[in-house]
Amino acid sequence: MNKRLDVITIGRAGVDLYGAQIGGRLEDMGSFDKYIGGSPTNMACGTARLGMRSALISRVGDEHMGRFIREELVRHGVEVAGVKTDPDRLSALVILGIRDQEQFPLIFYRENCADMALCEEDVDEALVASARSVVATGTHLAHATPRAAVLKALELAKKHGGQTALDIDYRPNLWGVAGHGDGESRFVESARVTESLQEVLHHFDLIVGTEEEFHIAGGSTDTIEALRAVRAVSGATLVCKRGPMGAVAFEGEIPHSLDDGQTGPGFPIEVFNVLGAGDGFMSGLLKGWLDGENWPVALKYANACGAFAVSRHGCTPAYPSWEELQFFFERGIVRPDLRNDGELEQVHWATNRHGDWSTVRTFAFDHRMQLEVMEGYTPEKGGAFKELCLQAALRVQDGQGGYGILCDNRIGRSALQAASGTGLWIGRPTELPGSRPIRFEPELGEDFGQFREWARENVVKLLVFCHPDDDAATRELQEERVKRLFTAARRNGLEFLLEVIPSKVGPVDDDTTAVLIQQFYDAGVYPDWWKLEPFRTGEAWQKAVDAIERNDPRTRGIVVLGLDAPEAELAESFALAAKQPLVKGFAVGRTIFGDAARAWMRGEMNDADAVAQMAARFERLCGIWDAARDGARLNAA
Repeated sequence: MNKRLDVITIGRAGVDLYGAQIGGRLEDMGSFDKYIGGSPTNMACGTARLGMRSALISRVGDEHMGRFIREELVRHGVEVAGVKTDPDRLSALVILGIRDQEQFPLIFYRENCADMALCEEDVDEALVASARSVVATGTHLAHATPRAAVLKALELAKKHGGQTALDIDYRPNLWGVAGHGDGESRFVESARVTESLQEVLHHFDLIVGTEEEFHIAGGSTDTIEALRAVRAVSGATLVCKRGPMGAVAFEGEIPHSLDDGQTGPGFPIEVFNVLGAGDGFMSGLLKGWLDGENWPVALKYANACGAFAVSRHGCTPAYPSWEELQFFFERGIVRPDLRNDGELEQVHWATNRHGDWSTVRTFAFDHRMQLEVMEGYTPEKGGAFKELCLQAALRVQDGQGGYGILCDNRIGRSALQAASGTGLWIGRPTELPGSRPIRFEPELGEDFGQFREWARENVVKLLVFCHPDDDAATRELQEERVKRLFTAARRNGLEFLLEVIPSKVGPVDDDTTAVLIQQFYDAGVYPDWWKLEPFRTGEAWQKAVDAIERNDPRTRGIVVLGLDAPEAELAESFALAAKQPLVKGFAVGRTIFGDAARAWMRGEMNDADAVAQMAARFERLCGIWDAARDGARLNAA
């Protein structure tokens, strides 16, 4: 049966605040990283990363955290038609920490939260009918209203030929059998919980849990007896997780030993963080199960996804992409602390970026030095003019994708802050204008600590005036500074754009930029974006593209810069650049804003006319680029 979705998860949706300090008490945490969380939410994202078509049924609050959950789901490719907004309740919140390899304290803030108000009316039959499977978790079976919603979804899935799965996900304090301070507790005996679970186990085709979770589902602390008790009320395949010993699957009768179940290969890695590991495991298992793989293969996927999860910070951010998983299988384990495996982390980063930036038409007004020398310039007027530049960019964007800006934080701070959340791609410069060797804007700090204050959507942009003929000392100094900035950007979750301009330093030929690109890769710098001068020959473009793809086939791409060229000259350079699919667009500034800036600074042009002129020029350049790209595609067909 052809279905639009592979998997719908139903239940918890919240925000995880993860303590950033490792090895201390939760009481002593000084800062937190924010992620989406809740087992069904993690699984929806985890399966989406593995290439599955996923959706979530849940509720979020009508506030900032609710919007964050919804937007982050969309960024992961999860359908949110089943995520309802609750006008009366707040989104759920969890505070978590990593104390050591054994202690992972957490506090659930879930009193009357939005997702626990999920009700039968929230479950849309058409949505459930469109999916191959529905996956539930134990928490939403603990209270009458969400329990009814889950049971409705399961019954509808069966009605429409779907499969069903349960992650027992036993949290004693969410069942009311442990206190608020016992969020870390994974097992408390309760006949009431056992009875409640056994009433619904017959609904499932697949049931997954740890040994302790099967103890609560089966009503016995003897794992074999517990599994047999579950088997007595359910014909589901039972998958029992055994921590570092992997997992076993039982399709029929339960044997005398866990070792007699079906298994998949395990992965000996360092345990850094067990929080969310089960959701990673479940994501991999669902991928194998729904793709029709045998249980050893499905368990291989599950064990590997769980291994990624326990080796990284956070839950959803730790889960691998399908490409990353295949890379891991083919290359193997190089070091057991996967988060410190540079090659693997590069694949993880590059294959899990958010946003479709296959086209980036960019209005660059990050210029500082060029504005400061204009007649009539003052810092106040400079800031006001950059707000006009943003207005022009937004007028052309008009809510569409594929548009961006480059804007600084020194003169253009108000425009930069106003651009956040508009859907624009936003690049932000870090270099001191005109510096060679590179010097950085003082605001960054010696250790680039200011990156923690940057909006996560900002792209770190660095311009380097460099040339293959640079003396060894200059080259070494510049490469060291670029590497430090790149490392700091990556550490703070910011994409990195490297712009190289050799023509201002010395003579250039078809090999010049390609040589520079290779030098930076050899130095350990892997830009998400390259910003390159327009080349005069197709051979120069091909050599630059080859150098990038040879070293990093997963790069975002290239934007071509303008260098204050007139429109006719830009059109010519666009036509040549657009023949390369790796070139995603352009970043042009003074061609768009130069005339308006000079007239406006002198008081010879008003705000409206300045915005109109810049918008018209930007729109014209966008049209020229789009025509060049369309022409290149037609010629290649």
